[in-house]
Amino acid sequence: MKLPLQKTAAAMLVLLLLTAILFIGIAMEFSGHSETVLASWELKWASTGDVPTTEDSAAISEADWVKVIAIGSNQIVPEGITAAWQRFSLPYYTENSAFLINKVYGNNIKAFLNHSLIYDSQGQSNYNGSKVLIPLPEDASGGQIYLWSSSGGKEFGIEGGIRVGSYGELLAFYVKQDLMDLIIGATLIFMAIVLLVCSLFLKRELFSSGLLLVLVILSFGVMVVTYSPFLPLILSNHGRVIELIFDLALFILLPAFTFYFEKIFGPGKNSIVTRVRKFQMGYSVFCVCLAMLNVLVSYQLADFYKFMSVTGIGVLISLQLIFLLVLTIIYAYSGNTDAIIFSIGFSVFTILSLFELVLYYMSSGEYHFYWWKWGMVIFVVSLIVILGRRFARNHEQVIEYSRDLERFNDNLQRSEKMEIISELAASVAHEVRNPLQVTRGFLQILGERSSKKEKEYLQMAMSELDRASLIITDFLTFAKPGLETVDLLEVDEELKHVAGILVPLANLQGGAIELKVERGLQVLGSSAKFKQAFINIIKNSIESLQEEGLITVTAWKSEDEIIISVHDNGEGMNSSELARLGEPYYSNKTKGTGLGLMVTFRIIEAMDGSIQFKSEKGEGTKVVVNLPVTVRK
Repeated sequence: MKLPLQKTAAAMLVLLLLTAILFIGIAMEFSGHSETVLASWELKWASTGDVPTTEDSAAISEADWVKVIAIGSNQIVPEGITAAWQRFSLPYYTENSAFLINKVYGNNIKAFLNHSLIYDSQGQSNYNGSKVLIPLPEDASGGQIYLWSSSGGKEFGIEGGIRVGSYGELLAFYVKQDLMDLIIGATLIFMAIVLLVCSLFLKRELFSSGLLLVLVILSFGVMVVTYSPFLPLILSNHGRVIELIFDLALFILLPAFTFYFEKIFGPGKNSIVTRVRKFQMGYSVFCVCLAMLNVLVSYQLADFYKFMSVTGIGVLISLQLIFLLVLTIIYAYSGNTDAIIFSIGFSVFTILSLFELVLYYMSSGEYHFYWWKWGMVIFVVSLIVILGRRFARNHEQVIEYSRDLERFNDNLQRSEKMEIISELAASVAHEVRNPLQVTRGFLQILGERSSKKEKEYLQMAMSELDRASLIITDFLTFAKPGLETVDLLEVDEELKHVAGILVPLANLQGGAIELKVERGLQVLGSSAKFKQAFINIIKNSIESLQEEGLITVTAWKSEDEIIISVHDNGEGMNSSELARLGEPYYSNKTKGTGLGLMVTFRIIEAMDGSIQFKSEKGEGTKVVVNLPVTVRK
């Protein structure tokens, strides 16, 4: 299957983007580093939660220190312990040195160099597995670092490793490790802004879906940026603000995501999706109010707020993901293309998120989420694809409406032309016909008394008068297409009669007429008008035949209609000729008047039917007539 150019270009762009991300990640992972990685350090538990001073660090005894190895450094906190000391010696460096701790746990972190305070978090951030980069004074080489941490939950202190080296190199390493988070988050925020601007130009029905998708993508982007360990390095004194922004983005994401789902797939059975969305909105509003109250009372409600915004939200997210995933699979199973696309992206996001939530709760809140952001990227792409499909469907509907309007205008113009000709024919035909008959009578009398040469000219004159009379008859039929006498017609008998009349003419053209008509087909109409309509159609087919021509007349019943098809293998017509069929005075024949098909159209319309022409140049023409079926009572 050959893809359209736009889809091919989009697929290639996504492939190039993923390839670029892969190579960037490999380059970051295997880029060389000249810093020193400490393989071990010493740990000492503390039984007091009071914030230590410089004097306290100098007064620490040498007893009870435990050696900790970097690999597998996760330590179980004994009962009653609320703080911990870690210490390690610095290697010798010249200047602009620093040390980078891979993971630090605790609400309050202090670092002392040779019993002098060089870093103090001042309780501004909850270091729940975050990286910390601490610059060192110029005379730090060979000194000893004492690191104190407290109130981090069941586990606090250092985990994973310590790097010591040039501040610039460590900063570059720090940025490289978490740069992808910032790139992903900033890209999502930028996408949300662009989509918001584009949504302003959409009509109301699509604007609401676009706005909800903006909120979903924007919330995802803000969460990725604020969850990145890189951000506390830039805003080291605004840790609580960062956490609050992350929580607000999460509170917006939950109801917005369910609302967007509802917009795409509907409210569900018994409006269950709507009810879930309303509950989530209520819970999110409650958490926002609780967050504001916690800030106003100087974080005295931190424990209760953490329970509601971490544990409660975690359970709610798990239930929401499972609920929407089940609904999506049901919709996808029913053949909904949007649901299939949604379920693929959502399944990846759900599986990764639930897996990391399980790890988070199994580690008592110490696990650092990582893979969820990649599942989120895949899911956001699926949401954008679904919205793009809705835009495309809307565009296709607009095009279809335009085509319908164009057809309506064409039909209207044709109806107006036919109405004009009908009025003209009705007013002129009777007045012209009588003088023609009188003139023909006198020419006949003159012909009896004329010489042979004069009789030849008079015969030509009478032939032209007969032709003019036939045109007048067509005008009268066109002007009064109504069926004066309506009978129940047997379609097979009527078509056999028509074929019998026209077979000699077809044979003269070197062609044949083949009938394939079901028995028992009945329609209401005038036998004379019915025959006249199909004589005009088949006669046109005969005149288009070439050598070994064949005209196939087929009739069958389809539901409440009788379909009669006249198919020839003649010279056919192009699209411009097809578009003008039935117009007054339009004919492909040198001596044609264009009235024959006009009369045919009016007769079929008078029988409450429809007629369609399909043709290609050199491939023949197919005429399909649809008439209402009639059953004999």
